Amino acid sequence: MSVKVFESKEVQDLLKAAANLESRDGDARAKQITHRLLGDLFKAIDDLDMTPDEIWAGVNYVNKLGQDGEAALLAAGLGLEKFLDIRMDAEDREADIHGGTPRTIEGPLYVAGAAVRDGTSRIDLDADDDAGPLVIRGTVTGSDGKPVTDAVVECWHANSKGFYSHFDPTGAQSDFNLRGAVKTGADGQYEFRTLMPVGYGCPPQGATQRLLDALGRHGNRPAHVHFFVTSDKTRKLTTQINIEGDPLIWDDFAYATREELVPHVVEKTGGAALGLKADAYRQIEFNIVLTPLVQGKDNQLVNRLRAAITA
Repeated sequence: MSVKVFESKEVQDLLKAAANLESRDGDARAKQITHRLLGDLFKAIDDLDMTPDEIWAGVNYVNKLGQDGEAALLAAGLGLEKFLDIRMDAEDREADIHGGTPRTIEGPLYVAGAAVRDGTSRIDLDADDDAGPLVIRGTVTGSDGKPVTDAVVECWHANSKGFYSHFDPTGAQSDFNLRGAVKTGADGQYEFRTLMPVGYGCPPQGATQRLLDALGRHGNRPAHVHFFVTSDKTRKLTTQINIEGDPLIWDDFAYATREELVPHVVEKTGGAALGLKADAYRQIEFNIVLTPLVQGKDNQLVNRLRAAITA
């Protein structure tokens, strides 16, 4: 269809009415955003000559996405979360904030409420015959290089089947298996005793993979471990590390890999003395550098819906 109607008065009036722009009622910011996004959609329909069948297929897809509870997963897979990181990186450069451990995406699988231990926490609560022991340790410092006392380091990752506790479709894991939190002491050190994770793939019948299939893309992530790190005197850090050697490190469907976040994996012995499942284990040293508050405020706090349970 060669006819274009987006610029017509009828369509522009429709957009204003749909967003209720000319009324004092409602939230001004919500109306501004709705008007812009709806306008962009209408223009795309015009420019790409989308058919009614395609539009209603899209509406049905949104319904399926909600039913599957995969909106946050799709946000990662389409690069929306990565885009937000790119914007925050640019804001830091503009504010002359440099250094610090790089941020990367949170993902959709955090669960609040893990018990906070002092310094060290063993988080492999459930047996997993297919995963060897892993120790992740390091020191939390500020940008001045001094250890940060009372920083809370939270950690979560998948098991050997690629499932996260609380979201595991098999129901096989305890609520906080492979999830934990530790508070640093005066030395700034933290340690998690856990199991080696693997990567995961999007649910094969889910809405996210359905769209990725249409785009000719896979929906897999490399093995990785997530972190939140907070303290009263620094900005919150949201980051994750990839497990060295994973073939998907540079082909992550969620675009979360950063070169500085692929620490070395070292073979160690002496795990029995640490209470690990085997004497031979692997260790990752991941030192974390936090950046100062901005005019006394943490501008890295992101309000989003997250699961929460009581440990």
